[in-house]
Amino acid sequence: MLPPSTRREPRRPPPPLDPAALERLALRYVERFATTRGKLADYLRRKVRERGWADEAAADADALAQRMAALGYVDDRAWAEAKAEALGRRGLGARRVGEALRAARVEEDDRAAVADDVAGRTIEAALAFARRKRLGPWARGEVDRPAREKQLAAMLRAGHPLDLARRVLALPPGVEPDAGALE
Repeated sequence: MLPPSTRREPRRPPPPLDPAALERLALRYVERFATTRGKLADYLRRKVRERGWADEAAADADALAQRMAALGYVDDRAWAEAKAEALGRRGLGARRVGEALRAARVEEDDRAAVADDVAGRTIEAALAFARRKRLGPWARGEVDRPAREKQLAAMLRAGHPLDLARRVLALPPGVEPDAGALE
């Protein structure tokens, strides 16, 4: 038998949420994480599903997320710009950036505002990806056809256009390329 100090009593389930508790959860979430309205609403719906709802009126997670955005706690466009910048530094292409923003439920107008900036950094992102994965000019030694096909597939999965991926991979090894050479 365990000593009294190590016995664990079963945890009481948390009480069902009410509007004030849901707002406290939302404030705590936006305090801790940069987020979008869609992600915040998903989080609040999940919490209501897990803990239950104690109020007569239905929980409106979308309205609460919208209110947090109106108060300035949530800014979808700023989040999208920061996310696109981070993914671009990692070397991901426009398609992957767009997929990530869509998955985070960033609205179309905010995605479109960020798309121009992402498109302007396409070549830099492709070179960053090739450098990070040691592809094309950063490959070690000669690359045979099967390895070249794997490298091309990796560039495509990273969201880069086929023609740009081929141009990056065709660069000679050991030469530091610049973005102007690929345009």
